[in-house]
Amino acid sequence: MTNGIAAAGSPAGAIPGVAAVPASSGGVARIVGVSLGHRTLAEADHWIQELAPAPVLACTHLVQVPFPHVAISLLTSEPVRTDPALRAAADAAAGGPAGRAVLFPGSARLTGSLTVSEILQRSSIARVEVLGGGAATPDALVDTGDFVRPQFRSGELVLVTTPAAGDRLVPFERRDPTPCCAAH
Repeated sequence: MTNGIAAAGSPAGAIPGVAAVPASSGGVARIVGVSLGHRTLAEADHWIQELAPAPVLACTHLVQVPFPHVAISLLTSEPVRTDPALRAAADAAAGGPAGRAVLFPGSARLTGSLTVSEILQRSSIARVEVLGGGAATPDALVDTGDFVRPQFRSGELVLVTTPAAGDRLVPFERRDPTPCCAAH
């Protein structure tokens, strides 16, 4: 990572589908929590995208304590610095069973329009769901918009989609969502 020292967390083997990952430094990757007080998901996403080396898995978590902000969990072998005043939020992110995945195995290969089957083959996403409609069919076409943020739920990645024009699906979370009541 580009940041400094210490972090605690659980071993990588605790995540189904993600085996213990040998680290570039010879250690084993583990889940660590980081809380730097990012106020928005976009700020946290940007910070994650700038990490070098990139973590195997990076999720964002909305936390309320000590103030509303975005904490981050990382599957990494690198030491990570967090704001000491936000340690409780960082620890909660590291131990949380749910989050929003920003980086995950295969995430870079999810660009353009892909079938559900291709998404499952190219990445560590375990399921693709249609909001309010259950599982998407393997041949359903998903227009990724080059922005895929699956949910990390109880140890697996689930991409939630919504129907779009042309019998396609799009990820529920979009890069530039239309603000609610934008015309008001």
